[in-house]
Amino acid sequence: MALNATIHKAELSISDMDRHYYATHALTLARHPSETEERLMVRLLAFALYADDRLEFGRGLSDEDEPALWRRAYTDEVEQWIELGQPDEARIRKACGRARQVVVINYAGHAADVWWDKVGATLARNDNLTVLDLDEATVRQLAALCDRGMRLQCLVQDGELQLISGETTLAVRPRTRMGEYAAA
Repeated sequence: MALNATIHKAELSISDMDRHYYATHALTLARHPSETEERLMVRLLAFALYADDRLEFGRGLSDEDEPALWRRAYTDEVEQWIELGQPDEARIRKACGRARQVVVINYAGHAADVWWDKVGATLARNDNLTVLDLDEATVRQLAALCDRGMRLQCLVQDGELQLISGETTLAVRPRTRMGEYAAA
């Protein structure tokens, strides 16, 4: 018998002073049985960092042709492609050919360093690629906020994101390995 996805609902209020973007999003995240809480929350964080009215979640881990998140133009052109973890080098090259901007958000600590040592030099040729890292402690704190029903406030200023859930405030500052940390 196949396992079903677990549904998580999030009300995400975003105040992004860096991009002058202010909105509240009612999000539904389907957590694939093989997806960890850490990855689910990194997806939610990625949404907060690059929030836009047209940004949407991909179909998930089971679909090879879609990223974790993407933003498409009204003409169906892919404006932004966001991957999580350490995607295959060929997948990133393909994404760079399809989208105006590609972002990879690493969150695996030492495994991210090993991955970057392996593919970093080759990926440096892609002008439309940004690679960001989240440290392990931040990802653990993010996972602790995971719940089936979440109400989160997100404040972005000077490249730092503050995620507020009830009495808990988590400060996140992604480290840039390549490209520019900008949501444009």
